[in-house]
Amino acid sequence: MYVDFPSVSSRCTAIPRSMALCYNIGYNEMRIPNLLEHETVAEVIQQSSSWLSLLARECHPDARIFLCSLFAPICLDRFIVPCRSLCEAVRNSCAPIMACYGYPWPEILNCNKFPVDHGLCIASISNETSPSRRMPRASCRDCELQESSSTKEILDTFCANDFSIKIRISKKNMTASTLFDFDMDSRLEVLKHGPLIKAEIFPKLQQWLDLDATCVHNIMRGTRSGVYIISGEVQDNRMIINKAFSWQKKNKSLQSAMRRWKMHRCRS
Repeated sequence: MYVDFPSVSSRCTAIPRSMALCYNIGYNEMRIPNLLEHETVAEVIQQSSSWLSLLARECHPDARIFLCSLFAPICLDRFIVPCRSLCEAVRNSCAPIMACYGYPWPEILNCNKFPVDHGLCIASISNETSPSRRMPRASCRDCELQESSSTKEILDTFCANDFSIKIRISKKNMTASTLFDFDMDSRLEVLKHGPLIKAEIFPKLQQWLDLDATCVHNIMRGTRSGVYIISGEVQDNRMIINKAFSWQKKNKSLQSAMRRWKMHRCRS
């Protein structure tokens, strides 16, 4: 049984809009201190923000529910903890993705601390057998900068994805939560917009920059600024980037693909 309950009496407080991990999760108030013994809202916001990049990699559909049950437990007359099976399902899918970037599954989330499933703990919501379930989308090879691709491979990438966009990205600064802040030039060159309306592309790309810092960092590879061709899918009205090419004059294949794209016919 999970026994690390806060040692002081808890209180109910509104989940602030600035807590991106759990705001609009399905309830409006959380208990402070929480199950991870964070004693202030500011501490909860700062600590929870470091999980946003993992969440954006879509490693498990119940990852947000699991994390919010700990960071922002629902304000009832008692703490409702996650079931062990929920912890194990999220860990088994997400720990390998964390390992890609050098982060082990933390001991504070040791699944043996949580109770075996019963009616008073939070069980997995996703249906294991549902054909619509995406498990998992992320991998160590996701969202990497592509190198030495031929013109045909680049055109095939444009065809296979929902959108392809030329964009300038700049790194602003490192935050206290070890994530990077990024900015982008508002002048975009949209090669393909798929199901998106052109007017909504910029704000959705801004959402990507804000929530998927790991992906952006992989693409930029330590540079402060650069121009990239990014391609990806639209999932649940969000832009998920999975391929990127660095725009350089010496990249003849990419320049050739850009010139040929307007007249190119994708195979059905």
